[in-house]
Amino acid sequence: MKAGIFVVAELSDPVREEILEVQRWADPRLAAGTPPHVTMVGSSGVGPLPLGTPVELLREKIEPITRETAPIVMKFERPHRFMQTDIIVLPLDPHGPLRVLHERVAGTGLPFERARFQFSPHATLSFYPRMNPEMLKRLLALRFEDEVVISGLQFYSTPHPQPSRRVLDLRLGADASK
Repeated sequence: MKAGIFVVAELSDPVREEILEVQRWADPRLAAGTPPHVTMVGSSGVGPLPLGTPVELLREKIEPITRETAPIVMKFERPHRFMQTDIIVLPLDPHGPLRVLHERVAGTGLPFERARFQFSPHATLSFYPRMNPEMLKRLLALRFEDEVVISGLQFYSTPHPQPSRRVLDLRLGADASK
């Protein structure tokens, strides 16, 4: 994983706990890291922000967007293997309000690095282990029926290889009713 500041949308229960339970048996290292989330900035669409980007600047540029954006309710699609890797993800529809939010954040003029992939929002079930056929079959058979509510953006400073730490949390919808 690259070093930088990543922007995620932490998941809420019950889907958060369901995904965490899968991560605990499928990828304990992943489960011990950041809470289950959808990465909004850092791995697809746009890359991470440089470490040391001032939190005040992040708040100034992105808080107006989060205030105007109502919480987003979606459903996970079926799990799949990410681009010829052993990474197993739960994709979300990359169109609609989630894409609008991503593009608004990406358009703030902040110094995002280049991403290797197009915007493909997802939660990760397994990242670190090598997949054997039995584990792959078990993970790909999973279904998550509960709705996913994106209700905020969390910013994590990730100075690889040190652990990530949350540096900012912005809630969606403070002004969405106006």
